[in-house]
Amino acid sequence: MTTDDTPAGRRLARALDGLAAAFRGMTARQDEVQCDCHWGSEEELALLKIPDAPLDPDLLHRTWTAPDWADHGAVLRRILPAFAAELVEGRTTTLFGLHEVGLSFARGRWRQWPAPQAEAVREFLHAWWAHALTDPAPAYPVHELLALCSEASDALGPWLTAWEALDDPVADRHLAEAADQWSYYLLGDELPWRAWEEENAEAFRLELDAWLVRHAPTRLAPRDGHEELLHRIRLIGLTGPARWEDPHWPGYRY
Repeated sequence: MTTDDTPAGRRLARALDGLAAAFRGMTARQDEVQCDCHWGSEEELALLKIPDAPLDPDLLHRTWTAPDWADHGAVLRRILPAFAAELVEGRTTTLFGLHEVGLSFARGRWRQWPAPQAEAVREFLHAWWAHALTDPAPAYPVHELLALCSEASDALGPWLTAWEALDDPVADRHLAEAADQWSYYLLGDELPWRAWEEENAEAFRLELDAWLVRHAPTRLAPRDGHEELLHRIRLIGLTGPARWEDPHWPGYRY
């Protein structure tokens, strides 16, 4: 189980219960259609129009990944309790990264839903994020979950703020792993994931650049084996020749 008896684990369990309560009885629109050649059968589509009918993992996957629902929000509300449980347990797979789940949330425009529903989704995302940051073995890498939460919420800052507030060795280990994953992209002036809103990509990248350059050196010590990584992070704060002519430039080709 991903959840546990820590305060963060109990909060996540409550958030999952909150989703189940908020979306109990939800259905896709009765006139919703889908391609029976590429998506699935009429019988499976009918299940989405029956409140609380069990949905198997394969049907959940095909449902959240489909980009062409007439009412993506209604479909997302229908599957959310089961989908969230699959996510927390680490059973959801993606083709290019967990940001794809965030894009599905964004397509559903959940922030515009009635307040109790939107708050249930918001609390789930924040509870899952808080739990992952201090989990030594989270279901998904923290850097991937950050992409999910940022795309789902159309904001990067709150997630970085929560991370920065933690004085925790596990959170710092996740920071080192994330920075290592991000550095190739950030040194090429690219966001490490595909943004839902194209104009967000540059803003998110600049915000992530600034946060990493400011925060990481205070948490990652060279003596802990982070010397080379810290040089890469320092280079993210430079531009032009000052970056790629630095003796510590890693030699990346773009």
